[in-house]
Amino acid sequence: MNTEHESPDQMLAQFRAGQSEAGNRLLRRYEPWLKLMARQQLQSRFQAKFDASDVVQQALLEAVRDFPQFRGQTEGEFIAWLRRILAHVLAHEVRRYAGTMKRDLDREVSMEQELAHTSRRLGDMVPGPGTSPSRKMMEGEQQAMLAAMLERLPEDYREVLVLRHLDGLSHDEIAARMGRNAGAVRMLWVRALARLREEVDKAGVSFTWRP
Repeated sequence: MNTEHESPDQMLAQFRAGQSEAGNRLLRRYEPWLKLMARQQLQSRFQAKFDASDVVQQALLEAVRDFPQFRGQTEGEFIAWLRRILAHVLAHEVRRYAGTMKRDLDREVSMEQELAHTSRRLGDMVPGPGTSPSRKMMEGEQQAMLAAMLERLPEDYREVLVLRHLDGLSHDEIAARMGRNAGAVRMLWVRALARLREEVDKAGVSFTWRP
């Protein structure tokens, strides 16, 4: 069976019908998205202590464990569920780092809100037109696709795109962060965006790019 072009809703339906491997395929598809979300939370505060890959692997383990209890029917519900799991894992790591294991629900809610904000910024990075089906898809499946494309880019390309589009930094601010001059950062951003467009073209999807 060719599963490459399955939609998340199709995989959810298959999982509901008893095909457990469909749930595993869905989780694997969203692994780069989870990693991108985790990196954004860790980069400014805890990157030296926590590794995004380790956090994501723990989140996936918890998702696999709890997937049979997931009652959502849509991709949007699935993404919100993944965000809650990732927020829980991140909050646990923060507690461990702080030397306390007392659960802080307010912190988890705050982290989930920050993850949702990052997710929206990712969706805004290459918006589809209006409220068309492609724009709605961008809320989920195409976010996962874009995260996977970013993961395949050279590290400096990925960093400049994330700092510019997800963190909303100016070229001058990015230059200070990356230890380069603003002109070099602008050229790096142009090359990175061109490379990302190549990845998009290879994937055969259509995005309307925001300058």
